[in-house]
Amino acid sequence: MRITKEKLNLEDGLTKEWLITNGIGGYSSSTILGANTRKYHGLLVAPLTPPARRYLILSKLDEAIEIRGKKYHLYTNVCNGHIAKGYEYQQEFEKEILPTFKYKIGNTQIIKTICMEYGKNTVGVFYKIKNGAFKAKLTLAPIINFRDFHTMNTNHFFQVKQDICKNKVKLIIDGNSQTPVYMHMSEGNYIPHFQDTFKNMFYLEEEKRGFYPEENHTVPGVYEIEIAAKEEKEISFICSLEENIEQVEGKELIRKEEERIHQMVNQSLLIENQKEKKSKKEIAQDEWIKTYLIAADNFVVYRPNFRLHTLIAGYPWFLDWGRDSLIALEGLLLVPKRYEIAKEVLKTMIRDVKYGLVPNGYSGYDNRPLYNSVDASLLLFEQIQKYVEYTKDEKWVQEELYEILEKIMENYNKGIDLDDNNIYVDTDGLLVSGTENTQNTWMDAKYNQMAVTPRNGKVVEVNSLWYNANKIMEAFSKKFKHPMQSQKYKEIAQNCKAAFEKQFYCEKTKCLYDVLGDCKIRPNQLFSLSLTYPIIEPDSEEAKNIITTVEKKLVNAYGLKTLAKGEENYVEVYEGNPEKRDTSYHQGITWPWLLGLYYNALKNRLKVTKDQEEKQKLEDKIHKLMEKTKRTFHKEIYENGCIGSISELYDSRKPYLPKGAFAQAWSVAEIFRIILGK
Repeated sequence: MRITKEKLNLEDGLTKEWLITNGIGGYSSSTILGANTRKYHGLLVAPLTPPARRYLILSKLDEAIEIRGKKYHLYTNVCNGHIAKGYEYQQEFEKEILPTFKYKIGNTQIIKTICMEYGKNTVGVFYKIKNGAFKAKLTLAPIINFRDFHTMNTNHFFQVKQDICKNKVKLIIDGNSQTPVYMHMSEGNYIPHFQDTFKNMFYLEEEKRGFYPEENHTVPGVYEIEIAAKEEKEISFICSLEENIEQVEGKELIRKEEERIHQMVNQSLLIENQKEKKSKKEIAQDEWIKTYLIAADNFVVYRPNFRLHTLIAGYPWFLDWGRDSLIALEGLLLVPKRYEIAKEVLKTMIRDVKYGLVPNGYSGYDNRPLYNSVDASLLLFEQIQKYVEYTKDEKWVQEELYEILEKIMENYNKGIDLDDNNIYVDTDGLLVSGTENTQNTWMDAKYNQMAVTPRNGKVVEVNSLWYNANKIMEAFSKKFKHPMQSQKYKEIAQNCKAAFEKQFYCEKTKCLYDVLGDCKIRPNQLFSLSLTYPIIEPDSEEAKNIITTVEKKLVNAYGLKTLAKGEENYVEVYEGNPEKRDTSYHQGITWPWLLGLYYNALKNRLKVTKDQEEKQKLEDKIHKLMEKTKRTFHKEIYENGCIGSISELYDSRKPYLPKGAFAQAWSVAEIFRIILGK
């Protein structure tokens, strides 16, 4: 993914971002110009209790080079009333595995690559310099902070204590002696600064989001490196929360990370490496798959306190959420055959089950499990079923999971009111959940404690998942020689299905109620057709009508709209302050992951359709969906938003701008699952 000089203007460059991660919840991210436009941007954002309590440590590293008495600033910064225009010297931005910036001043060329050390809170910046005919001096100014990445330092005087030993510097910022920051330069001189504040860094994206946009940082000092005429030099800068960083070298960091990624790509078996000669189309497909695998890997995170892997829901601001992890698991881990990590993620999901509820997430401050979800536990059954389909590992399910799954079902049957979830099976066999103030489905937006899309009662996807879970348990119980249990789950499923078919179909809209009594056209009804055991028969007339309505009202190239145009409170552009954004979040905005439900619904219908003409139409429709999705997101991944990833959501009108979290797990998972035909 290469962006060349003509596209490195300020307007375009500030809207394109990049991301690399360290596998424990930390990350490095900015724009392709190196200017930070979010409070979440930084070269080192480090989790103090991985993957949580993420802190901005190194905001950026500002470079300048002096040649024949003239100083050229290579950095780009946006401040209120001033823009530093280093992008004018930038020739190229490139990212395959790591972000690389190329600059040229006269005959002097500078290549900068940024890399994180996997599993550690360490970032390295590696420079390759090819100097021109005159001696030069390179200056590097680390811009440091120490704050929770959700907050900002305004009007702040930093107290910085420095312990300097040659080119290694130990910084204690604002008395945080338990978490010192270490910097090291491979060569040159370090000149300490005192009370040097970088004032009023301006975050354009935060202003758009309705937040105060300016922040101060501290500049503890600068490094100066002399470069002789026509000299070629390699220089490493390291910033870390680890102490022994003088042993870390930027070039070696890059080699190790590239080696790790190449090994992960090869082990996925999605790319055929044995073939000596490949066509241009095959080479392009290999690069496309590699991009997907790198994007997917960003969300795979190790939780040291669990000694297990988990999946981050999205960057920059989300942690691991049960619902998101389970929806993303197939595309991120099963499709690329990362089965052992998939097993660990499932273990993470069941680790803190309480009264039958899988945690919907963990607190970003104290790792406390949060239980505000009715669907996470039910999604667990579908993903365990998927795990078995991919791995054939029924033994693990039988020995370690079956009893836990039984307890979950037992709790759902007798009722759960933990954290006001209000979950119970009604006399008609349908599952009820939530209250007017409880948002426990994926459409969970609230503003000022008021539910934007109240969905308490009998919810379409919850009952589809409930039926599916019982059918999966019916099959597992039969395989594992528990015939009485199998019969029990069969009867519960039958009762649910009978009541669902009788009550959920709305003749007026020719589709399903979103919640009984609410006939707004939303995408959640596709759960009824997209799971392993669809609660609506895929070859029925009702199924055909549901798909037709969804296609006409909700589907576009970027995903599915969360509400049909023309419905009350429909919004198609995601913008503005928190209130405006929260009240539009699920009210018409397009979400890419929902395409996965539509894709599954078509595949399930194709499986059971016997009419050959209808079968051909469905095959053509699925093929067109795969090709259109590939074309659309090829452009998105390579040219828009976060280069190399897919955003959380999109506006629902042209130009369909990417919005929300700039890299979202279930977006990457479901889009690539469709493209790869899985």
